[in-house]
Amino acid sequence: MTAPKVTFIVPCYNLAHLLPECINSILAQSYTNFEILIMDDCSPDNTPEVARSFGDPRVTHIRNEYNLRHLANYNKGIKLARGEYIWLISADDLLRRPSVLEKYVNILDTHPKVGYVFCPAMELLNDQETVQLAYSTHGVHDAIFPGNVFLTKLLECNSVAAASGMVRKECYEKVSLFPLDMPYAGDWYLWCIFAMYYDVAYLSEPMVSYRQHNESITNKFKDENIDILFYDDIAVLKRIRDVASLEGQCSLVSKCTDSLVEWYIRRIQQMECVDMKTQDNELDTLLSSSVLDTTEAIKLRTQIYVGIADLNYWSGDSIKARRYYKVALKSDLKSINTWFKFVLLLFGNSGRHLRSYISKTTRCITT
Repeated sequence: MTAPKVTFIVPCYNLAHLLPECINSILAQSYTNFEILIMDDCSPDNTPEVARSFGDPRVTHIRNEYNLRHLANYNKGIKLARGEYIWLISADDLLRRPSVLEKYVNILDTHPKVGYVFCPAMELLNDQETVQLAYSTHGVHDAIFPGNVFLTKLLECNSVAAASGMVRKECYEKVSLFPLDMPYAGDWYLWCIFAMYYDVAYLSEPMVSYRQHNESITNKFKDENIDILFYDDIAVLKRIRDVASLEGQCSLVSKCTDSLVEWYIRRIQQMECVDMKTQDNELDTLLSSSVLDTTEAIKLRTQIYVGIADLNYWSGDSIKARRYYKVALKSDLKSINTWFKFVLLLFGNSGRHLRSYISKTTRCITT
């Protein structure tokens, strides 16, 4: 039997009522050389009955004997896929145009260095499309991004809608499957790690609908343990940095570190209602698994507290700014940059004007 060019992996758990819309949007594609694997993760609803109803030989229903959870289910589908290209799309999402797959295949066929292709997504709320998701939009023109350029963008946040990506199977085989220890941010990790070795294609037309509903995986994580979202995001940055460090990519290591600092700053800001000791203990916990040595831990701690102090300083809260500059100095008493900012704070408006002037004319002090 000739292998299909594309494999659609459609994970399904308690989504039988939405499955037909998803599958039919695939079956309607003008490009027809594909297979669909409905990965039924031992769903308690009538998924088997719905999966058998399509009457198309390209659709295969695979029911797990027990619930694998979503990432292991994805990986099982990837291993079973026969296609050269793999499109993982949840049963609650769908393709918006019959021409979508043809455009995607053409991109990967004509650009062998591209590892995956994606597009912006439209929000689907209460069965109605609302807005184009801003985070998934990378301009109004189609583009081929050099992997290292796109990775720099990705390290700021996950800007690829999960339902919109079609990936070369070799990316999963040669680079990585979904990491089972990142239940929330596993897709972000893969977009990043693939971009380390491949270029990335972007089609500016929004061609997928991304459904928002209470039973989505993201909402379930928020309900069960919202902290896992933060810790998974941190884990992505740490792991990419580790890979970059092993490969001697110093600029990428630095970028990952800067991104880690930004994420830590957000975390500590969320804890401003608790005492400084609790914040410090939380930061110790975070840094213990993030740093390579004690020197780096001191540097990161200082950067984080200085960053929080800066935000408070420019928002006009001098009291909080002073508090965090002092904590930063306690971490690294030799930091000239921190001392300079702290002294300028003590001079009130005069110090603010001087700092604004210096920030605009030199790089010796960061804002």
